[in-house]
Amino acid sequence: MITLDSPMSRRMQRHFFSLDTFRQRVANLDALPQFALLGVIAGLITGAVILLLRQAIEIPLRYWLPGNDPENFEQLTPLTQFLAPLLGTLLLGLIFTYIHRDSRSIGIPHVLERLNSHNGHLSIKNAIAQFFAATISLVSGMSAGREGAAVHLGAASGSVFGRRLGLPNNSIRILVGCGTAAAISASFNTPVAGIIFAMEVVMMEYTIAGFTPVILSAVSATIVTRAVYGAEPAFNVPPLSIISLWDIPFTILMGLAFGALSAGFIKTVRYLGRLHRFPLMSRALFAGIIIGALAVVAPAIMGVGYDTVDNALTGNMALQTLCIIALIKLVATAIPVGVGIPIGLIGPIMVVGACAGAAFGIIGNILLPEHASEVGLYSMLGMGAMMGATLQAPLAALMALLELTANPNIILPGMLTIIIANITTRSIFKEPSVFAVMLQHRDIKLNHAPVQQALRRAGVVQLMNENFILHQQELAHNDVDLLSKNNPDWLVISSDGKPFQLLAGTELTRYLDTTNITQDNSDNRSPSSKIPIIDLLEIPVQRLDIKAINHQATLLEAFETLQHSGFEALYVEYQVTGKISSVAGIITRKDIENFYLYSEPPTH
Repeated sequence: MITLDSPMSRRMQRHFFSLDTFRQRVANLDALPQFALLGVIAGLITGAVILLLRQAIEIPLRYWLPGNDPENFEQLTPLTQFLAPLLGTLLLGLIFTYIHRDSRSIGIPHVLERLNSHNGHLSIKNAIAQFFAATISLVSGMSAGREGAAVHLGAASGSVFGRRLGLPNNSIRILVGCGTAAAISASFNTPVAGIIFAMEVVMMEYTIAGFTPVILSAVSATIVTRAVYGAEPAFNVPPLSIISLWDIPFTILMGLAFGALSAGFIKTVRYLGRLHRFPLMSRALFAGIIIGALAVVAPAIMGVGYDTVDNALTGNMALQTLCIIALIKLVATAIPVGVGIPIGLIGPIMVVGACAGAAFGIIGNILLPEHASEVGLYSMLGMGAMMGATLQAPLAALMALLELTANPNIILPGMLTIIIANITTRSIFKEPSVFAVMLQHRDIKLNHAPVQQALRRAGVVQLMNENFILHQQELAHNDVDLLSKNNPDWLVISSDGKPFQLLAGTELTRYLDTTNITQDNSDNRSPSSKIPIIDLLEIPVQRLDIKAINHQATLLEAFETLQHSGFEALYVEYQVTGKISSVAGIITRKDIENFYLYSEPPTH
């Protein structure tokens, strides 16, 4: 007995359920209108979340810092400057010791790991832990940033939104990229840099299907934050320009120096990772004491530090002060990151780069006063070089420079400085991005092979063959006419309603033809001469064992399922209600191989 309607009937039934149709559509790579809508919504949600995070940090700081200035840690007493970061690290250590182990992983490394191994499924519990960790670290005056937390919260917002809609996993990945771009855009008021950061650091790929929603998400989030904070960028950047071509050799030298400085930061984080064998509270106490002592020596390292960047850009800081802040800020950031205290590092890295770059600018003006440019130019170049080399994100760093300065004159020296810093860190000092080192502390290695990336981008619904019939083990004579009429590519053999083997429609047709079984049961044939019942498990044709795959799965999940099971085919399963499910289509190993070999779905 035929237990499912024809493929045409199944498609007509799903047409009446708009959300089901939408889910099926976004499993395809060319669903640009649908992805565009998702990008806009994800951007609006992320923008609201980032506003909430900034208010949660700024409101307490305005109440307890002198002058109601959320950056004015310098006016605190030395005892308060020591105790505040110490208590902050101890509180973080206490919280992350007693919360569930699965909720402890936060930050950009967590986003990368979930995107690489779990299709971007981020838990709301980890996002809540991230929210409070960022608030505590910044309110307590630790050398931390809010951008890493913003990326995690943005990515989690996109992930949770997509999963609540029941979207396929390939679209969840894109929504994680949307949340990432929206978070960076909302934090710095730099939408282009946010887009490039999402594609270069998190998604690690550039595709049209990915760019469209990510761009719209960044724009949406920027509109939300500009409605509250205005259109001003994160830093007050003066007009900058390169004065002489004599600056080119100097910027090359800066690139080498910042590559070495970045490598020193990453090596420090790597070395401190050895302390992970000690209890978290012991590591928190160690980090808190050192950060507190450093804060007394240089209070400017406390908090986000964007006021320090503004002073460096305008040339209002002495050479000795800039060198001290850059060095101490680097150490005060590397220690908690290295020992596993959950803080953001993008902001502090940019502060280090701005101060060190301004110091280079002062030295350049002393050595070559007639040819050197403004100190602010070198400060911006240092900021971009440090960010690009530490995160291994040169294009995102260059775009950040361009958007923050709104000056194309910075592109030429910016490209030289950032690229040379990246080459120095990666090729000379053999250091990957700091996020890769942080993941190594947890014995996690990311895999971004091109074939795997291609299979992650598409869902099984895009590739599945819907021209099939679900049938019981026995084939009665009156079913042959129906088989001939529908001409299915596959016959799914089921037992008690559960599929377990697959039979090619052509194989069955060939068998019926060779055994002289026809579909003509009319005329004067006696009942005894009618076609007998056929046992589909006993006829001499090739059958394939099959296994279920959820309709939300990506092609990579399908391929890995086939690899682990040793089967050659899967049936795509829709969960209707509770324990009731239906078969939506068939996908074979050959279908997947053709997809990544020829980059196009087969024609069924």
